[in-house]
Amino acid sequence: MTYFTYITQIIMSLMMVSMMFMMLTRSVACAKRIVEVLDETPAITDRAAEKGAAVSDGRVDFEHVSFKYSPESPEWILDDVTLHIQAGQTVGVLGGTGSGKTTLVSLIPRLYEADRGTVSVGGRPVNAYTMEHLRDAVSVVLQKNTLFSGTIRENLLWGNPDASEEELWAACRAACADEFLSRMPEGLDTDLGQGGVNVSGGQKQRLCIARAILKKPQVLILDDSTSAVDTATDAKIRAAFASELKDTTKFIIAQRVASVCEADVILVMDGGKIVAQGKHGELMNTCEIYREVYQSQQEGASIDG
Repeated sequence: MTYFTYITQIIMSLMMVSMMFMMLTRSVACAKRIVEVLDETPAITDRAAEKGAAVSDGRVDFEHVSFKYSPESPEWILDDVTLHIQAGQTVGVLGGTGSGKTTLVSLIPRLYEADRGTVSVGGRPVNAYTMEHLRDAVSVVLQKNTLFSGTIRENLLWGNPDASEEELWAACRAACADEFLSRMPEGLDTDLGQGGVNVSGGQKQRLCIARAILKKPQVLILDDSTSAVDTATDAKIRAAFASELKDTTKFIIAQRVASVCEADVILVMDGGKIVAQGKHGELMNTCEIYREVYQSQQEGASIDG
């Protein structure tokens, strides 16, 4: 028994040593990758930015813009897109998966650089602004939202650290987040936990919309950010946008026609191009893709009762 006990202890020690060697080799590989990322030179810089340039309004213009993620790619993600949006307009964007909807709006805050053509905000090319000024003027709310550990108040203050209590509740009302916040005993001081584990997907989306509204942006981009919200709440949020964000240009990417049918301009995208644009009534008469999407959703609604 003593012999086997000693042998077991030796084997366990050897196993621990081998595991440490494995962890060490993995750590070295990870450290090399971290150094590569830290040493990477950003492709998007402020070299061409004009000193003191600020976004004056929410006008957005695309002039023959083309883009692809890889220079070696044979196909363009966006192909010769020309678009002119006035400040304060609501723009709906519809299209199938891979049609370029998210890529189109990602060029506005300069998350990517257009390969051809010019993207302008407020009458100036996006590279005329520093990234700090440009991204302060553009708020983006994604479908998959990020909430941080801490209270709801602390998460909302990321949008505007100087926001007052009234401004916080006004933003929550605009995003229809006050409906569930009023039922929480601690209200804005409710602890969210890591990643907002104690709120639902729809509640996360509404809190992120409220956070974006607090920033008071010139351009607000909602990238399918009401997908987890019911249609009645979605309609309330859009009505609040129309009344309280009149001077803000709003881009709404959605899969539901009901989410964009009241927009000032609806863009229908397919294969990286804007195949049609106009209002709901015009597109129903002129765009087959839009009409098919609308009819399929209406049929689904009638089946579901």
